[in-house]
Amino acid sequence: MENSQETEKNFKENKKIVFSAIQPSGAMTLGNYLGAIKSWNQMQDKYRCIFALADLHTITVRQNPENFRKNTLELYALLLACGIDPDKNLFFIQSHVHTHTELAWILDCYTQFGELSRMTQFKDKSKKYADNINAGLFSYPALMAADILLYNTDLVPVGEDQKQHMELTRNIAQRFNGIYGDTFTLPEAFIPKTGAKVMSLQNPSAKMSKSDTTPNSCVLLMDSPDAIMKKFKKAVTDSDSQIKFKQNEKTGINNLINIYSTVCGKSLEETENEFDGKGYGTFKIAVAEAVIGTLRPIQAKFKEYISDPGYLQEKYTQGALAALDISSSTLKKVKEKIGFIL
Repeated sequence: MENSQETEKNFKENKKIVFSAIQPSGAMTLGNYLGAIKSWNQMQDKYRCIFALADLHTITVRQNPENFRKNTLELYALLLACGIDPDKNLFFIQSHVHTHTELAWILDCYTQFGELSRMTQFKDKSKKYADNINAGLFSYPALMAADILLYNTDLVPVGEDQKQHMELTRNIAQRFNGIYGDTFTLPEAFIPKTGAKVMSLQNPSAKMSKSDTTPNSCVLLMDSPDAIMKKFKKAVTDSDSQIKFKQNEKTGINNLINIYSTVCGKSLEETENEFDGKGYGTFKIAVAEAVIGTLRPIQAKFKEYISDPGYLQEKYTQGALAALDISSSTLKKVKEKIGFIL
């Protein structure tokens, strides 16, 4: 394998670096796919992409070990099925690359208590998991910053709810650079214009979530065609009948228009024109059929990948070795500037 400096040079050439990660905390939703994974696919040719399963972040909430391992392997296989190419990108399991935790501890020491205490997600999760408000839950934004800064990342695809973490990452990098000189690349947040936030089918004022206990609120990527059709037919809309996108109004039909437009690669206006004069019932069936058609090949490929654990191990091992090679260069630079004996 090339030395880390040469690998980093080759990885960086002529293209901006994008880093994105997802937690293996359970089944992937349609919202996960349209809000993040679909845009990952679209970036693979334009950018140098780094994708990770953020299993270290997942353990801020207690996990059943057997289910955790199963979820991680299945999500790796599902992301391959969704089109992530492990030979074109860096794609690895976070806990397999020790530089992430090493840099996270260092960045902890350059992150202020007040900054972490103001993080909205910490406040939200502290309420949700009041019996387990652990130190990792409090300081995980420093690990998130390490994930990003290790690879001289230029762009990070994020939803609106992650912008605060990106601001903190930039603050930490600027603080370190201000003390020790130019060390970290300052990353920019990239928010997809369409499909960045898919809402619940039953409560369109809330984000689609696999933890939602309301029946038919969430579409999972491995749902059967019948289940998907049923969920969309029961989707909440309103008393109007026009298929028109109105910001801050008609949240139910807005959500369905957003889903259809994103799945089909159309603008909101194109979707409105296509269904001009048609009713909600017709539109709901069309949305369901579009989603079913998109997920059918993904489900088939997933079954192929998950039945070949040897192939999966080969790919996530290769990804981890390549990620370690690149990230070690950044970590070495950081340690030298701080004054560690290497």
